[in-house]
Amino acid sequence: MMEPSTAAACASCRRHPLPPSLLLCLLLVALCLPPALGLYTVNAVYGDTITMPCRLEVPDGLLFGKWKYEMPNGSPVFIAFRSSTKKNVQYDDVPEYKDRLILSENYTLSIKNARISDEKRFVCMLVTEDDVSEEPTIVKVFKQPSQPEILHQADFLETEKLQMLGECVARDSYPEGNVTWYKNGRVLQPVEEAVVINLQKIVDRSTGLFTMTSSLQYMPTKKDANAKFSCTVTYYGPSGQKTIHSEPIVFDVHYPTEKVTIKVLSQSSTIKEGDNITLKCSGNGNPPPQEFLFYIPGEAEGIRSSDTYVMTDVRRNATGEYKCSLLDKTMMDSTTITVHYLDLQLTPSGEVTKQIGEELRVSCTISSSRNATVFWIKDNMRMQTSPSFSSLQYQDAGNYICETTLQEVEGLKKRKTLKLIVEGKPQIKMTKKTNTNKMSKTIVCHVEGFPKPAVQWTVTGSGSIINKTEETKYVNGKFSSKIVIAPEENVTLTCIAENELERTVTSLNVSAISIPEYDEPEDRSDDSSEKVNDQAKLIVGIVVGLLLAALVAGVVYWLYVKKSKPTVSSDSLNPPLNSNSPNLYPQSDAKGKSEKAAAQNFPSLPRTASKHVDKDLGNIEENKKLEENNHKSET
Repeated sequence: MMEPSTAAACASCRRHPLPPSLLLCLLLVALCLPPALGLYTVNAVYGDTITMPCRLEVPDGLLFGKWKYEMPNGSPVFIAFRSSTKKNVQYDDVPEYKDRLILSENYTLSIKNARISDEKRFVCMLVTEDDVSEEPTIVKVFKQPSQPEILHQADFLETEKLQMLGECVARDSYPEGNVTWYKNGRVLQPVEEAVVINLQKIVDRSTGLFTMTSSLQYMPTKKDANAKFSCTVTYYGPSGQKTIHSEPIVFDVHYPTEKVTIKVLSQSSTIKEGDNITLKCSGNGNPPPQEFLFYIPGEAEGIRSSDTYVMTDVRRNATGEYKCSLLDKTMMDSTTITVHYLDLQLTPSGEVTKQIGEELRVSCTISSSRNATVFWIKDNMRMQTSPSFSSLQYQDAGNYICETTLQEVEGLKKRKTLKLIVEGKPQIKMTKKTNTNKMSKTIVCHVEGFPKPAVQWTVTGSGSIINKTEETKYVNGKFSSKIVIAPEENVTLTCIAENELERTVTSLNVSAISIPEYDEPEDRSDDSSEKVNDQAKLIVGIVVGLLLAALVAGVVYWLYVKKSKPTVSSDSLNPPLNSNSPNLYPQSDAKGKSEKAAAQNFPSLPRTASKHVDKDLGNIEENKKLEENNHKSET
């Protein structure tokens, strides 16, 4: 674009005739102009309206103004005329500008729908009677290209092979643009036998617009997987240089497998018997291998399969090393699988019936792939120690569970059950107790046995059955049946306990409520009972020992007396028996009298007491006869 001072100087030179000094003026003007920038330039966008003002001052006496353009050979072509006097406008018959020109009153020329062919040198002419003034204008037309796109893309790229990646195409550009390739945002420079770029520019003769096509041949590597390829077109517009980017493209890069990997697909980190195992073999190539050879423990040959191999309901013998390889056996990988197991053997198990006092040995044997935890449960309560029975009691009965787990293996748990039944014949102990009101007595029948015995009370003699009883809770094979009575006379009560094993009967004499008697405790705890039993055994042992010692001492004394007695004559042995002879057995007579007297004093006792008296009298008679026999043998 021309500087204002330069334009004014040129205009002043053009108004004067052409004397010799004109040459000097023109030379000065030429020296003032910058190289290639001496002409006024109008930049237009393709398709827009080109506006070219006539940059001449309108002189006095103007006749008309005209516009022309110059052909490449320099010949002028007039296109518009405007008279200053008649105010009319005429457009020359130029086909390419038909209906496209507008010449305003100030002689500004407008060209609608700018074309590449409008890029010419236009000249504004103002004519007076004695002078012709001209001012040239250069028109430049610019067209932005379309967004570049990558066409004829490769389906995939293969490593170690130079192949066509695609073509970057930018259409309808003016002037022509330049195409550049990028990978991951960095410019791709040509590299021999690795990166080959060819650029073609084609002009449309009808429009004069350029189409740029750049092809890229590329040899990818494994690292180019997921790489983004793109291209740009750089062009010149009215305001300077600009760039348009294409959409990035990612190509599938194929490369061979370099490593094979085998994995175990499982929902848990550990495997136990009964689980399903899925082996997956994979290669790091692209595309990955679709078939493999799986090597199973115990199998000599590999099993051809897809990338997975499934084993269902595995057992402990599936433990071992598993391998997989490519079909050509060039690459292989292995892994070790451990199938955990847990076995439990309970002896005895199920329902077991034993008798009270018997011995029972219980064992719970564990076999496992790892250390297992074992514990016992009885009737839903965890036991502190393992059960052991040297002498079974009723409280030992119950449901026993031996349970074991492998803590490191989820879901591996085993348990077995022992249902122990301790049976026993009914055992009865009866106690009596006078109540605090002294008006009644409580009789208790303590019963042991399993199955639970049925208890019945009867009154001996009359045989009547007592139905009004109270029973305690049956716990550990024991319970009590209680009655409350107020007898007016001595009675004998019978407690009958019966189960499937035996029928046991026990009686207890109960005095009338008016007669005091020893009251036995109603019940005792198991510990106190055991202590009493132990004390009773100790007392019995002592008594038996004393009796044996007395017996030995008596025998020794009798032998001593027998040997030391003097000889007696027959007369002295057989004295005459008459009324005047003295009584040899005064003690016997005395005893006889005392028995009679005792018999006379007992009629008022109850029937039960009289039985005891009769028993005592019988013992006296036996002692009397024993003394008579001893006397005869001595004689």
